[in-house]
Amino acid sequence: MSNVETEPAELRCGTAVEESRSAEGARVEVLSAREVPLGGPRAMRVRRTLPQRARTLIGAWCFADHYGPGEVAATGGMNVPPHPHTGLQTVSWLFRGEIEHRDTLGTHALVRPGEMNLMTGGHGIAHSEVSTPDTTVLHGVQLWVALPERHRNADRDFQHHVPEPVRVDGAEVRVFLGSLAGSTSPVRSFTPLLGAEITVEARGEVTFSVDPAFEHGLLVDSGDVRLADTLLRPAELGYVPRGAGNLTLANESDAPARTVLLGGPPFEEEIVMWWNFIGRSHDDIVKAREAWEASSDRFGVIEGFPGGRLPAPALPNAVITPRRNPPRG
Repeated sequence: MSNVETEPAELRCGTAVEESRSAEGARVEVLSAREVPLGGPRAMRVRRTLPQRARTLIGAWCFADHYGPGEVAATGGMNVPPHPHTGLQTVSWLFRGEIEHRDTLGTHALVRPGEMNLMTGGHGIAHSEVSTPDTTVLHGVQLWVALPERHRNADRDFQHHVPEPVRVDGAEVRVFLGSLAGSTSPVRSFTPLLGAEITVEARGEVTFSVDPAFEHGLLVDSGDVRLADTLLRPAELGYVPRGAGNLTLANESDAPARTVLLGGPPFEEEIVMWWNFIGRSHDDIVKAREAWEASSDRFGVIEGFPGGRLPAPALPNAVITPRRNPPRG
């Protein structure tokens, strides 16, 4: 998915953050989302929890958009023309609906519920995303992963994976990246990562053993979910710093609660993130934008898309500064 805001530098703006401690002493930050239109004023809107001023990354996860359920007849669905990416991987995960993906590797694939598509931008890739004609409701998440310095110019790549659901106590788990609850994804990543959809049954509770070297974020899609002693409501993301060996999720709703768990070791590198590009300096961003606007071979050509490309926004009248997380306590 593209960041189609007309002033993408505003991604640095923060939203409300609350903090509490569990009985075990683990700090839980509650990150609230802000709404962003995917295009013009009548376009489909998404709820963005990463990045924001309070937290730029969770592990290498650097961008999280959560959208729907939305009636395509009212929102127009997803219609994102060819657009570029550098220095990152995109992770597409749907709960409902279907999206057609095309990229400059020649990939033509469908994004369906419970099936993960991971695309590596590296030095440069372009892709398009359009909800299919039969899609009436669109609902899911779009996630980005920052590539570490030694791999940020990696070759373009595309991976598809359909995780088998795993039952754990009162929950169903689908692990699309990393390992959880005895399930391991075969999908390759450039830093250790965890990505999983977890649905907890009504009034259910489940405890997972997790890697204490990871920090974690739990995004709530539906239901009221207590993470440790902190209540999270739909569209909120609860952040837990590294050090926790277990995470307990309790559904306080009378219907199943769906969540997405993200994790990874703290990403120690500073990144410069603007529009759809991740680099290490303002100059990296300038060069990527110039290459896209010049239709250079850096990003390639998408075959079969019936329309033009998405133009890059104007650069801000200031040097784009690196993003970093607040110091760890």
